[in-house]
Amino acid sequence: MIHVIAIITAKPGQREDVLKLFRANMPAVLAEDGCIEYVPVIDVPGFGGPQAPLGEDAFMVVEKWASAEALRAHGAAPHMVAYGKASGPMVASRAIHVLSPTA
Repeated sequence: MIHVIAIITAKPGQREDVLKLFRANMPAVLAEDGCIEYVPVIDVPGFGGPQAPLGEDAFMVVEKWASAEALRAHGAAPHMVAYGKASGPMVASRAIHVLSPTA
């Protein structure tokens, strides 16, 4: 199994617009072969303590894929190319972490 943590930072004030596009794309992603989990998450407001906040312009995508091949196919899927083109002008930065379990 492959895990992906993607941190997407929108341009100021545009996070909700990017999330709207993301959510519209989710059914196509969840229908892909090998997709186990694909969900956007944001900070829990006011949690404090050990929390390292993403900030008001950022969200994280938590993904699980059955294999590296499934993840590669996901990145090349037409709906992902279209999502990238539509959201690209609103995104300030993104960091994609592709991980494998150690246990």
